[in-house]
Amino acid sequence: MNFLAHIYLSGEDEGITIGNFIADGIKGKKYVEYPPQIQKGILLHRAIDSYTDQHPTVKQSTKRLHKNYGHYSGVIVDILYDHFLAKNWKKYHDTPLAEYVEDFYELLRANFEILPSRIQRMMPHMISDNWLLSYASIQGISKILSQMNVRTKGKSKMNFAVLELEEYYTEFEQEFTDFFEELTAYSKNKLAEL
Repeated sequence: MNFLAHIYLSGEDEGITIGNFIADGIKGKKYVEYPPQIQKGILLHRAIDSYTDQHPTVKQSTKRLHKNYGHYSGVIVDILYDHFLAKNWKKYHDTPLAEYVEDFYELLRANFEILPSRIQRMMPHMISDNWLLSYASIQGISKILSQMNVRTKGKSKMNFAVLELEEYYTEFEQEFTDFFEELTAYSKNKLAEL
């Protein structure tokens, strides 16, 4: 899953939300250097990623992309799934997406010092281009995929994946919907364990 899903699956706890958001930048056991709630968020993120990578529905989505994008297929599916979460946001949360996203950006600003340097560098771009809100449109997803392609120095060709999104839109959306229901339940149980 990508940024928006990880944030959403954190629930209402700010520490868990920050931990879940920064987790990719925290390697190995370095998570123990953070306060307990942030540690929980990091561990939740890792559990979500493991669950997602092994799930047959997600594998079905990635298989559709594998021929053209190889090992980048999983990253693309994470982004596409965030699109469907953003597009259908009203089904998942009472707070309008624009307001929810702005609250999250405010949380990042208030906790800037604790963020890993990579996230601190990324944050101004994320906020000024409003990545999380832009996920809701195909145009926004296209821009994100193009930026990801630039980050891979053009190797991934992710910028073309919007074509598969449009061609298999119904299939991807159904796969997301089925999977996300299971992932939400899994995440709630995992949080209770942590």
